[in-house]
Amino acid sequence: MEEPKWLEGLLRTKFFNICLRHRETPRNECNMFCLSCQNAPFCIYCRSSLHIDHPILQIRRSSYHDVVRVSEIEKVMDIGGVQTYVINSARVLFINERPHPKNSSHGAASSTTKTISYFCETCCRTLLDPFRFCSLGCKVKGMRKNKEEEEENLGVACKNHTPYTKA
Repeated sequence: MEEPKWLEGLLRTKFFNICLRHRETPRNECNMFCLSCQNAPFCIYCRSSLHIDHPILQIRRSSYHDVVRVSEIEKVMDIGGVQTYVINSARVLFINERPHPKNSSHGAASSTTKTISYFCETCCRTLLDPFRFCSLGCKVKGMRKNKEEEEENLGVACKNHTPYTKA
């Protein structure tokens, strides 16, 4: 997976603070992220004045965690392998890893009657379906780890390779 330039900024951004420019206006939470500018989040009013023609992701909340609609993010990056959920009739995915439920241990199935369990390859969170990752952040960590391992293996293979010489 080739990482978009803006991805690291999206993963590190804290959303839903009050917009300082529009603090007296209703619906002033900073829940937008500009893929062109790649800087601080902004509110809907800033979008109409500063980012009118820019590609934007609108961040939403689910159980106090940031999510993005699949229909928005799949246009700009590969989200294959990330668990999706339907929340308020929209398919979404979590941006970052969430804490594990208090009653579960890492990787333990939540129900003894469940025979098949799926786990996030990065944080071991239980998944509902056969996905590889629980969030976009976990996918990025997992892909970076795999890339590092591949580069290490390639380096070892190159060191052990005997060059062909003509006789």
